[in-house]
Amino acid sequence: MPAAEPLLRVRALGVIHDGESVPAPADVSFDIAPGEVVLLLGPSGSGKSTLTLTLNGLLPQSVPATVTGSVHVDGFDTRTTPVAELSTRVGMVFQDPDAQLVTGTLLDEVAFGPENLRMPVAEVLERAEAALRRVGLWERRAENPDRLSGGGRQRLAIACALAMGSPLLVLDEPTANLDPAGIEDVYAALAELVAAGDRAILLVEHNLDAAVGFVDRVIVLDQGGLLAFDGTVDHVLRDHAAELHAMGVWLPVSAIAALRLRRAGFALDPLPLTPDELHEALDAASGPSIAPAATASQGAGHDEPAASPPLITVRGLTLRRGRSEVLHGIDLDVPRGAFVAVVGANGAGKTSLIQALAGVVAPPKGTVHVDGLDVGRADARTLSSRIGFVFQNPEHQFIAHTVYDEIAHGLRLQHLPDDQVRARTEALLDRFGLTAKADSHPFLLSGGQKRRLSVGTALVAGAPVLVLDEPTFGQDRARADELLSLLSELNAEGTTIVVVTHDMQLVTDHADRTVVLADGRILAEGPTAEVFADDELIRRAGLRPPPLRRALRGLARHPGLSQITRLADLPGRVSGGAA
Repeated sequence: MPAAEPLLRVRALGVIHDGESVPAPADVSFDIAPGEVVLLLGPSGSGKSTLTLTLNGLLPQSVPATVTGSVHVDGFDTRTTPVAELSTRVGMVFQDPDAQLVTGTLLDEVAFGPENLRMPVAEVLERAEAALRRVGLWERRAENPDRLSGGGRQRLAIACALAMGSPLLVLDEPTANLDPAGIEDVYAALAELVAAGDRAILLVEHNLDAAVGFVDRVIVLDQGGLLAFDGTVDHVLRDHAAELHAMGVWLPVSAIAALRLRRAGFALDPLPLTPDELHEALDAASGPSIAPAATASQGAGHDEPAASPPLITVRGLTLRRGRSEVLHGIDLDVPRGAFVAVVGANGAGKTSLIQALAGVVAPPKGTVHVDGLDVGRADARTLSSRIGFVFQNPEHQFIAHTVYDEIAHGLRLQHLPDDQVRARTEALLDRFGLTAKADSHPFLLSGGQKRRLSVGTALVAGAPVLVLDEPTFGQDRARADELLSLLSELNAEGTTIVVVTHDMQLVTDHADRTVVLADGRILAEGPTAEVFADDELIRRAGLRPPPLRRALRGLARHPGLSQITRLADLPGRVSGGAA
């Protein structure tokens, strides 16, 4: 093909999944040229992930759907070219890495694709080694993928795509399960790939704080699945930030903060997108006077719950997975009514800890108690009445054939009358924006919709403790705000909330206590503001300070802002949703 031809050509693309009536995406057209790094944004349900599945032919060849328009990659029609042949041109990294891992060792997993293309053994091994080294997993090449953390499996999936050498790399939320160091490593590896100019990357990503310095073009789909914006980072993110915020699209934390500060009277033009940009802009900008005394207490986080016996107690918890000891002698108290964040680098033991708290993984008897109940001795029904659990991957907990029945199942187990089941199910569907999907199969929902459904199924039993693993994964910004507001409401009503997350701004904004894990041990535990005030602790844990703290601390011109760490404590409001 001539060099001037685009690598990817999408024309009037519309997709209607079987059982659905509305297309998402709907009538979308764009091109991507070699060397471009394109960010695809849009609210949950706009069709971002569906669009990516059309690029390698999985949709409609493997996933039943009605497709209108056309998609061509390197000149090949993705509706008619076999998926195996398209795999040499489109490398895919899915939202859920478990969906593409099939073999017994990391090395076999990365070699699997090139082997199926009948490449020479030496080239297969060379590609596999290079890819594993790029994502920091070469030293673990003989291990089973099941032993990796969620973030580790995500890096492995990226390595599999890299080993294929495809000219177009499509990544759907590639950093969602990665710690800050892992995110930096992944983007550094991807930057090397596109530096030569012969490859292109299409990226679906919610963590814009990490992605904004990597991409050079942004495409935005609106709620109806139509193309809303297509242009440079400056044109789309800086010039249309307020419109994107109103649509419910993610923005960098610094951009959300800047929108609020603009409304409060600070002169911030052009709109800052990174903590460094916001810091420099504020030190150069005029604005209203804000007294430090007025903000010092606000930056201290939430009030501590009133002193009372802990609702959850953990004593001497040691947990093994296979031959590996993943938790070592954990002691922890969770106060009744607390909102607790569990943070740490990939592999620190975060998911193992909360799964032990909820009995998803049976802890040794006598080590974990929830409201006096020994989790290691309790049956599943008793546990579900005490603690609700939301998995990192929503599909792991779906059992029904419709969204309605998924919610209603927990109520039916309580032997409630049919009219009560119907009323409570319909109310919860409405609260989570899923009424229109009541008759859909849970597996056909978007990533964000699946997440909301999984939270709804955990909430429906009314347990006093709700534990969530990466609750905002796959959510658009508006839905994430709604979900976190709901969690805060439940917390205010007395529900104890425990979340695992890599989003340090989420932790600062919502959690009153933070537990920091490292290598299966508690490195620190206490009020969130105190934990994040210790930069050395955050560094040792392999984390990064929240973006807003990085942007505002040490401001010379506006010292009244320098103690603020939560978006809610900034002056000004942004129309179109909470900031």
